[in-house]
Amino acid sequence: MTALPTALNILLLIVVVVMLFNIIIFVHELGHFLAGKWRGLQIDRFQIWFGKPIWKKTINGVQYGLGWIPAGGFVALPQMAPMESIEGGNTERKSLPPITPLDKIIVAIAGPLFSILLALAAAVVVWGVGKPKDFLPTETIGYVLEGSPAEKAGLQAGDQILTINGKPVNGFMGTLESITESIVLSSGDKITFSVKRPGVEEPLVLTSGFNTPESRWFQRSGLRQVGLAPAGTALIGGVIENSPADKAGLAKGDIIESVDDQRIFSASQLAQYLETNENKAVKLGVKKASGQHAEISITPEKPLKPESRGPMIGVLWDQANDIDVRIVHPNPFAQVADSLKMMWVTITSVADPGSSIGVDHLSGPVGIGQMLYSLLQTDDGWRRILGFMVLFNVNLAVLNMLPFPVLDGGHITLAILEKIAGKPVQAKALEVIQTACALALISLMLYVTSKDIGDKFGRGGAQGEEEILFPAN
Repeated sequence: MTALPTALNILLLIVVVVMLFNIIIFVHELGHFLAGKWRGLQIDRFQIWFGKPIWKKTINGVQYGLGWIPAGGFVALPQMAPMESIEGGNTERKSLPPITPLDKIIVAIAGPLFSILLALAAAVVVWGVGKPKDFLPTETIGYVLEGSPAEKAGLQAGDQILTINGKPVNGFMGTLESITESIVLSSGDKITFSVKRPGVEEPLVLTSGFNTPESRWFQRSGLRQVGLAPAGTALIGGVIENSPADKAGLAKGDIIESVDDQRIFSASQLAQYLETNENKAVKLGVKKASGQHAEISITPEKPLKPESRGPMIGVLWDQANDIDVRIVHPNPFAQVADSLKMMWVTITSVADPGSSIGVDHLSGPVGIGQMLYSLLQTDDGWRRILGFMVLFNVNLAVLNMLPFPVLDGGHITLAILEKIAGKPVQAKALEVIQTACALALISLMLYVTSKDIGDKFGRGGAQGEEEILFPAN
């Protein structure tokens, strides 16, 4: 009986994602449509999605429709540029009166303008209702992976990272200035860390290499990693029955603060220590859920299942507690400015030959849809969706303003050239250029979409929780 509600819930989420796409596209194209009406242009069609219409209706000489290829939309404005070969319009029509370059610029810029206005509208709503901060506030290292570039560089658990490549950091994850993002977006062959180490007066400057996880040809290339994990509370989220932790009296809500009188900066650091001291009794400094402190001697044991696991104490960690998910109310203009900054960083990183970010890291409709679907399933997902609407519409506006034929920026560039030259580009030559560029954009979309799909396979995707079993007394 639970399958039907689950299926309906999935269907509902998919419908919501599709509707969000349609709203975003509709508003953008509405800008072109209204500007075209204002400037007195001939409007043939107003269609959401490309391809042959699966639904259409003609009102006052304008055909409104819904295409079958869910990858955008368009307003057919034959006086702007010949697009019949792309949009499937009528190639045999009576000649239309020419329009001025200013008309073309106004109509072209109206789409991105409406996208920015939709971003601002979403930002105002976010300002009112708020959104989760989704920020990991620490700059302290909680764990350094054995054999990693970070360990070889001399980074240690407990170090506080001050700068990366000379730029101050803010938090471990969640902003462009955070540690994880600074590593991923770094350029060059080395990454330089400035850290403050407990007991050392002056900051240390350490230079690290990086690794990128292996990927297959149909997947995105891996992002830069150095082998660091953030400091966090070693908070017990559960205790496995008959485990050493169970026998020692550890319980959900307890916090492990030290091991053998050494401060613990993260659950991962503790796990690493236990692995290197397997089968030996260790002394844990514990803050009980009641607030009392206790010292507990415990010896890790090898579980019956799974046989591949080494000795362990048998606790499940609650690490979500370290992420700041407070509801915040950022200023609408600050939201748009942050989105513009993120867009700029993305474009410059893709263009930078010293970066590990490439075209394959961009997302197409499938990847964006998957992200929206995932966000909708989280707590306060609708708030996160509103925040994403700000970012997405800003991205849509900026990308469309690039001076690339077929895009709005291309129309603006051609109009400016027409004004300078005193005559428009020849229609036949322009149609060839438009068609070639449209095919290039479609090819790019298919390429990034293939990566969206490919990333779902072969990366050790979702697996069920591993059953851990200890022998009963």
